[in-house]
Amino acid sequence: MALDGIVIKNIAQEMKEKIVGGRISKIAQPENDELILTIKNNKDTHKLYISASAGLPLIYFTDMNKPNPLTAPNFCMLLRKHIGNGKILDVFQPGLERIIQIKIEHLDEMGDLCEKYLIVEIMGKHSNIIFCDSNYKIIDSIKRVSSQMSSVREVLPGREYFIPDTKNKKNPLEISEDELKNILSTNTYCSKTLYSSLTGISPVIAEEIVHLSGIDNTIPSNELSDTEKIHLAHTFVLFMENVKNNDFVPTVYFKNEEPIEFTSIPLEMYDDTQKKTYTSISQTLETYYATRNIISRIRQKSAELRKIVQTTLERSYKKLELQLKQMDDTKKRETYRIYGELLNTYGYDVKPDAKSIEVLNYYTNEMITIPLDNTLSPQENAKKYFDRYGKLKRTFEALTHHIEETKQEISHLESIAQSIEIALSVEDLVEIKEELAQYGYIKKHSFSKKGKKEKITSKPYHYISSDGFHIYIGKNNYQNEELTFKFAEGKDIWMHATNIPGSHVIIKTEGKELPDRTYEEAGQLAAYYSKGRDSEKVEIDYSEKRNIKKPAGGKPGFVIYHTNYSLMATPTTGGLEQVN
Repeated sequence: MALDGIVIKNIAQEMKEKIVGGRISKIAQPENDELILTIKNNKDTHKLYISASAGLPLIYFTDMNKPNPLTAPNFCMLLRKHIGNGKILDVFQPGLERIIQIKIEHLDEMGDLCEKYLIVEIMGKHSNIIFCDSNYKIIDSIKRVSSQMSSVREVLPGREYFIPDTKNKKNPLEISEDELKNILSTNTYCSKTLYSSLTGISPVIAEEIVHLSGIDNTIPSNELSDTEKIHLAHTFVLFMENVKNNDFVPTVYFKNEEPIEFTSIPLEMYDDTQKKTYTSISQTLETYYATRNIISRIRQKSAELRKIVQTTLERSYKKLELQLKQMDDTKKRETYRIYGELLNTYGYDVKPDAKSIEVLNYYTNEMITIPLDNTLSPQENAKKYFDRYGKLKRTFEALTHHIEETKQEISHLESIAQSIEIALSVEDLVEIKEELAQYGYIKKHSFSKKGKKEKITSKPYHYISSDGFHIYIGKNNYQNEELTFKFAEGKDIWMHATNIPGSHVIIKTEGKELPDRTYEEAGQLAAYYSKGRDSEKVEIDYSEKRNIKKPAGGKPGFVIYHTNYSLMATPTTGGLEQVN
């Protein structure tokens, strides 16, 4: 979700509360399109990060530090000259535009008080930071825009600043229900009609308002009845009351630990996803983008591991398919054995040059026809069938062993693939690399620098149930092995998704009887950290740890058990907080 007018209003409100009345103590420009303003207000110091990046424009408060160039860029020097130690008089947003204006008071060269405006435009590829005098004449901007670059508006020193034309879009904070009803007359679906007719309304917010109204968003707005238009308009006005009153609840929505959306007004249409609320929109934005950046970095780091595992898996799938086909060809082995035995018994009845013989099969008490090679004697035909039987029997026995090996290899590789899927940090990949190297899928130290063994710092996930019981979840096969056979004690509860790759889940009972709710929550975690996390329900096996055994020669994390219970669980973390 881009920063829409509602999120910008939330940011402007936070800025107003924190920095109005404060002074700018430091101005830095770490990148060509970034500023960091350090503002002291009473005893507090705030760092305001502003990015006019075309790919990711942002503005929020942060604690981060970024290295600055040895020589400050011209725009940074200009700001230092004019508004260094300037006092922030006001922060405001015109309408619901994606624009924040910071009004700053400072002393000029003559010692007289002057006012300037630092204007931040968060408009995708057109984002900019523009510095103006008290009459809104542009002094300079972080990105200059000439007439050759834009026929709509020049952003150059000496030009007059104005807000870009919004194509006759209306201000959603001021529009009436009657005006909204008139807008709902286009041949586009309702949410598109809203966000294309009103400033600062993103597609997500428009969809949420339509969702709240209960109207089908696939119906063009001009096909709505008068009653539906009145209801949608009323729902919109009520929604905007929260925005007008600054009733913000900054929230990030997650799916499979990955942030998928952020908002300043809670979204009812995402009620079935994980969510986390924050006290600050700055904290919300920093968490959202930092987490997405981490996940993106992990995906890049794990790309080669994924490729190795996937390639090996595909090869193993093909090998198993071929082995099963070969196994199917051995089904006739018992028939050949019976042919040989019956020919030894009834061979004296075979007529010269006969191509077949019908005899009684004393195993089934039914008549059976045996094909014959008329160039061979009955005994030679019997020997031929026994030879075929022997060959197929040896093939069957060898294939039985090979198929089991291939299935185990596939299970092992699928479990590693699942470990890569749930990895959330670079550290989580270290043990996965070690396991791949141990079993010959990659060369030892091929992923480490200068042949040095990487330090293992990753630990199992740790949750606390609603009833106060500690729940631990392995991130990979080595951690599963450690949790089950070294960490868990006899009466602790062990859980695992039934017949699919997944993490081992351990509930520490501490000798107490577990309430049903703890079993349910741990089962949900076992489902969530398994290959079935996108399913509605996952079957979970559970038992006391003392019933769990490791098969002889088994790969790490592989277990056997014969005493267990089962439950059905929805894959979710259930709102449980992770313990660091």
